[in-house]
Amino acid sequence: MPERTTVTAAPGRRGVLRRGAGLLALSAAAVAGYRPAAVRAQADGAGRGASAAVAAAVASAAPPEVIEALPAARLQGQGSLRMLGLRIFDARLWLDAPWRGEAPAQPLALELRYARALSGARIATRSIQEMRGIGAFDDAQAARWELALRRLFPDVEAGQRLTGVWRPGAATRFAHDGRWLGQVDDEAFGPLFFGIWLAARSSEPALRDRLLGRAGG
Repeated sequence: MPERTTVTAAPGRRGVLRRGAGLLALSAAAVAGYRPAAVRAQADGAGRGASAAVAAAVASAAPPEVIEALPAARLQGQGSLRMLGLRIFDARLWLDAPWRGEAPAQPLALELRYARALSGARIATRSIQEMRGIGAFDDAQAARWELALRRLFPDVEAGQRLTGVWRPGAATRFAHDGRWLGQVDDEAFGPLFFGIWLAARSSEPALRDRLLGRAGG
């Protein structure tokens, strides 16, 4: 009997995952006039340094769906995909342990923030095309997987995120802007799908190096 691919939709009650990030705004304007110029300059420099540190911390913070799936996740690397000079998406790879080997074989989350509008159907079709360059699978699997992705992936607008989460031997889960969409319950799917970006045979080796932290972003 041929293997079946099950697509599990996320329950509606889960809603949108939100995490409030409260930032305390400090102002020294009221007292700056009473300080000597040198002290004001030093304070201004310290303020700019603190702002840069806060910005860096926010940039390296995992999104809520990643924290839920991989509580110990750390940013491994990040990079952008460009085609004909146009930025398609920015990618970030989250791992809860150092990267091992040359292909996906450990818990991970891959976050893509799109720079332009794309249809979910186009993303699904392109994913299957890229997966064929990573490893072997038959036409029946390809048809099941593409149908599953078309059912899961929404159309995306610039600035929106799709996140995929995978653990070896488990389903591949997907979220859109923090809201769980569902999962593909075929264990063979995950390594091939994430291999698009992370396998040694990736069609974008420079982006792979950046995601794995082997090159500058």
